[in-house]
Amino acid sequence: MLTDTDIARIGRGMEDLTLPKAEWTHAAHFAAALWLLTRPGRDAFAEMPGLIRAYNEATGGENTDTAGYHETITQASLRAARAHLDAHPSAGLSTVLASLLATRLGGSDWLLAHWSKDRLFSVEARRAWVEPDLQPLPF
Repeated sequence: MLTDTDIARIGRGMEDLTLPKAEWTHAAHFAAALWLLTRPGRDAFAEMPGLIRAYNEATGGENTDTAGYHETITQASLRAARAHLDAHPSAGLSTVLASLLATRLGGSDWLLAHWSKDRLFSVEARRAWVEPDLQPLPF
């Protein structure tokens, strides 16, 4: 289980481009989202796209129509993280993250309950927010 210190290290490392690429896992994406969502004066929904794009490039990745940053996945994940924070207002980030990862959100395929593969992995969904076509998000 990641500690609050680990979550802050991941968030800062993603932001300052020092997080090793091998540590940029599904759990780390949610850790960084939770960290940024709780920073005073920050707008995670506006900032996260640029942060992820910069991080991808800094670690040798590309942001193209087939790889790298994905707007729909990022915004859906931020909504999920925000909802989980709101549901656990007095819990520390490590507790919130562990609770979130213990749900279906802990699996990297959770989005496929809401979007068909064709829609989710389309160029349109990578570039901009695309509404779910299977069932609405619960948050």
